[in-house]
Amino acid sequence: MRSSTLYLWIVVLLSVALGFLLGSNPVFVNQYSPVPIKGGQRLHQLVRYIDRNYVDKIDTDSLVDLVIEDVIDRLDPHSAFIPEDELRFVNENMQGEFVGIGVSFFMMDDSLKIVRVIENGPSEKVGIQAGDRILSANQDTLYGKNLSSGAIVEKLRGKPDTEVALDLFRPKTNRRFPLKLKRAAVPIVSVYHYAINSDTGYIKINRFAQTTSTEFETALHELKRQGVTQLILDLRDNPGGYMFAAEKIADHFLAAGQSIVKIRSNQGKEEVTLAKEGGSFEDGQVYVLINGQSASASEVVAGALQDNDRAWLLGQRSFGKGLVQQQMPLGSGSAIRLTTARYYTPTGRSIQRPYTKGEGERYYQEAQDRFNSGELADKSKIPLNDSLAFTTPGGRTVYGGGGIVPDIYLENTNTLDDEWNNYILSSNLMNHFVFTVLDKDRTQWEKISREELITQPLPNPSQWMKDLKSYLREQSVPVQVQDTTQIYTVIRAYLGLQLFDEATRFEILHQNDAYVQQALEALKNSPKD
Repeated sequence: MRSSTLYLWIVVLLSVALGFLLGSNPVFVNQYSPVPIKGGQRLHQLVRYIDRNYVDKIDTDSLVDLVIEDVIDRLDPHSAFIPEDELRFVNENMQGEFVGIGVSFFMMDDSLKIVRVIENGPSEKVGIQAGDRILSANQDTLYGKNLSSGAIVEKLRGKPDTEVALDLFRPKTNRRFPLKLKRAAVPIVSVYHYAINSDTGYIKINRFAQTTSTEFETALHELKRQGVTQLILDLRDNPGGYMFAAEKIADHFLAAGQSIVKIRSNQGKEEVTLAKEGGSFEDGQVYVLINGQSASASEVVAGALQDNDRAWLLGQRSFGKGLVQQQMPLGSGSAIRLTTARYYTPTGRSIQRPYTKGEGERYYQEAQDRFNSGELADKSKIPLNDSLAFTTPGGRTVYGGGGIVPDIYLENTNTLDDEWNNYILSSNLMNHFVFTVLDKDRTQWEKISREELITQPLPNPSQWMKDLKSYLREQSVPVQVQDTTQIYTVIRAYLGLQLFDEATRFEILHQNDAYVQQALEALKNSPKD
């Protein structure tokens, strides 16, 4: 159990490695020089020799990719090589949309089963429903072939306005029927929001993509329209993204002229971004939630609001990434993401944690190190360096050198087994389980409203628990959770996701969320103007 858990922690932190901070304007570098560059020429000559003279046929493109990847691995932990087969998905995620039919699905029993139909997407417009099976696309059979999810995605996505002829089966009516639809841009949402009560709004940002600042403005406008005057901004588990998106979001909270971030290039050139006039939430209490997986652009926003005494930070020490990358194409469909600058918070602190070049694997083990040191359960165990202490205008002492320490520290006294159980309960495995139960009889859930699901207890909890135990045994996943309230909350949350939307899932989860509840208590007890 413990070895599995240790491995899981490493996997979680490696996912944060995908988090990055891109400058506002991607730089595409072409180097021309009348003076020969020996290293580059030598590599070029070597590839030519192998291509022309080696005894066996060699894919030199793959060979060059290996060399590039090895070179990048010897740099800082956040520079990365992105191969061609991954680049499209990386770009789509950061662009905030993809072109497809607009469904999420599971491959179960060798069949494509639709979990959710994305609002305003092509599938919703032609009447496709959750629970439908897609049997074929453009006469290409999708069941009985043991296809991977990636292979299915390739068949369903494509160019805008291209037609897809689908053959579907709807179990609840026992009907098979054809449908035609055109692929279109489908948003990959990065911001979710809802009003917790008449005064307090909640906004979750899961990454900083091209569309994030616009999504945030829409969410903030809607909450203010509902009368919200104080805000909980959730940056937990947010690995980062575009610098310009972080700057725009921080600007909404700061007065004109206040510093947002300072960027220093490898030539020593420094640029300071200042807030403009007209921020849409310059007044009102703000609490920002962070944890060990809040990285990069998340830390830019959190640092800007903390250093300007604009918000209180609540949670645990953030990841500690103070480097800026630029994504540069390599001309072969692949790209590199290269660290080109460092950033500093308004008080002048770098929150980049120490690293040794070429030791990326060790760098991403810090989550386990924080657990072993006792830091998660005891704030006094956080390694702080007095020489890296800075003072905000309001007199708060803040530290550089390795992440952002929140103003209100939330202790986590969980054991490794507790962490494993929590991981399973928040994983896609639970989403899959809820779908299997829901899919047996959807008619009984058709009349339940969003409000009922959020406010009422889980119907027939004993049967749900029995089904869950049976499911976990079938999956060979050991979980022992004594708190049945937590389990029932998670089940209701995934029901909310599949029957309604992501915001419903969050609203249910937060009923049992220590971070959100602590922020609400702090807001309740804070002095009002």
